[in-house]
Amino acid sequence: MSYHSIPLLFGQYDPAVAFLVGLVVVVLLLVQFDVPPFIGLVIAAFTVGVVTAEIPLGEVASRVATAFGEGMTGIGIPILMAAVIGKTMMESGAAVRIVRGFERFTDEDSSYLALFGSGFVLSIPVFFDNVFYLLAPLARSMRARVGKNYTLFIVAIGASAATTHAFVPPTPGPLAVASELGINLGLLIVVGITIGIPSSIVGGILYGHWINRRLDIPLRDSIDTSGEELTELATRSRDELPGLFEASLPIALAVVLIGAQTISSTFFGGNETLNAVTSFIGDSNVALTVAALAAAITYYRLTSVDRDEWSEELTGALRTGGNIAAITAAGGAFGAMLAAAGVGGYIAGILSGVGLGLIVTSWVIAAAVRIVQGSTTVALLTTAGIVAPLLQQASARPVYVAAAIGAGGLIFSWYNDSGFWIVKEIGGLTQAETLKTWTVLTTIISVMGLLSVLVLSTLFPA
Repeated sequence: MSYHSIPLLFGQYDPAVAFLVGLVVVVLLLVQFDVPPFIGLVIAAFTVGVVTAEIPLGEVASRVATAFGEGMTGIGIPILMAAVIGKTMMESGAAVRIVRGFERFTDEDSSYLALFGSGFVLSIPVFFDNVFYLLAPLARSMRARVGKNYTLFIVAIGASAATTHAFVPPTPGPLAVASELGINLGLLIVVGITIGIPSSIVGGILYGHWINRRLDIPLRDSIDTSGEELTELATRSRDELPGLFEASLPIALAVVLIGAQTISSTFFGGNETLNAVTSFIGDSNVALTVAALAAAITYYRLTSVDRDEWSEELTGALRTGGNIAAITAAGGAFGAMLAAAGVGGYIAGILSGVGLGLIVTSWVIAAAVRIVQGSTTVALLTTAGIVAPLLQQASARPVYVAAAIGAGGLIFSWYNDSGFWIVKEIGGLTQAETLKTWTVLTTIISVMGLLSVLVLSTLFPA
C-alpha cells in the first residue's frame, strides 16, 4: 500500500467521507471528551486532511499550519486589541457609562433595542467580528447593571450584526456576489436591508425573548474581568465614570476609521492617494489598535494603578485574547481543510441538479457549502460562481438570487465557523449555550431570509 492509499480507498466519495469523519471527530473531542477547543479543532483538521485524497499525506500538517496562520493573519491583532478594549473599557467604567447613556433613550426592559440597533448599523461598514468585539463589553455591562437578560443581549447583537454582514454590501460577501452576478450595488443594498430587517427582528427579538425565558446565561469571567467586578462597576456613581464622549471614543474611532475605508473604496475608487490612506487607517488591525490605545489611556487616567500595574493589566488582557485568537484560527483551519477536501464543491454539484427554482436552489447550495466548510463569505462566493451561468435561462431577478445566496450562507454556524468561537469566547458562553443561541439564531435568520426573498420576489417581480 502506498503512503496515500488510505484516503484513495474512498474513491469518488472521499469529500463526503471527509466531512462525516471531521464531524464525528470534532463532536467526540469537544462534546463527549471535553477536550480544550483549540486542541480538538487542530486534531479534527489533521484528521480531515488524512482521510481526503485531495491532499497528499505528507502535506497535511503544513496545510493545517498554513490555514491556521492565515486565520491568525486575519483575526490575530484585532482579537488581541479587542481584548484590551474590552478589559480597559470595563475597568475604567467606560462601558457602564455608555450603557447609562443608552438608558436615557430606552427603559430597562427595552435596553436590548439599543444593542440591536447599534449592531445592525455598525456591521454595514464594519465586519461582524469587529462589531461583536465592540458591543459584547456593553452587553456584559448592561447585564451587570440590570441583573438579567444577558441571553437576550447576546442574541440581539448577534442577529443584527450577522444579518447585515450576509445581506448588505459593502461587506465582502455580498459585494463579491453583486460583482459576480452583475447586480447594481445600490439595488442590492436596498433589497438586503429590506430582507434583513424582518429576518433580524424574528431572530434577534422574537427568538431572543423566547430563548431568554428558557436559558439564563450567567455573567462569567471573560476578558480578565469577573462577574463580581462588573457588578461593582455597574453601581459606581457617575462622578467615578468617564464622560460619555471619552467613554464612547474607542468605539467611535474604530467605526470611523473602518468606515472611512469602505466609503473611500465605494465612492472614491479613482483617488489612489485617498484610497492608500484610508486602506491603512481603515484596516481592522490599525483601527482596533488605535481604539485599544484610546481605551487604555482612559483606563490609566481614571484608575489609581501605576504604570507597572497598568502594563500588567494590559498583558493579562493580551493573554486572554491570545487564547481566543488561537481557538478562532483553529476553527478556521478546520473549515479550510474541509474546503480543501472538496466538500463544498461536492455538495454544491449534487444540489445544483436537483431541479428547484433558482432562488431556492441558490439558497440550498449556499447553505450546504456554509455548513460543511464554515465561512459565510466562501459560501457566497462559491454559490455565486455556480449559479451565475444559470441566470440567463432563469426567470428570477439576479438581485433576489443574490439575496437568497446571502441567506443560505448564514445558516447553522457551528464548530467549523470562526464566528461561533468568537461569540462563545468573547461572550463568555459554554458550547451548549452557543449552540442554543448563536447556531439556532443563524439558522432562523437564514430561513427567514429565504422566505422574505420569496415574498418580495412575488410582490415585486420586476
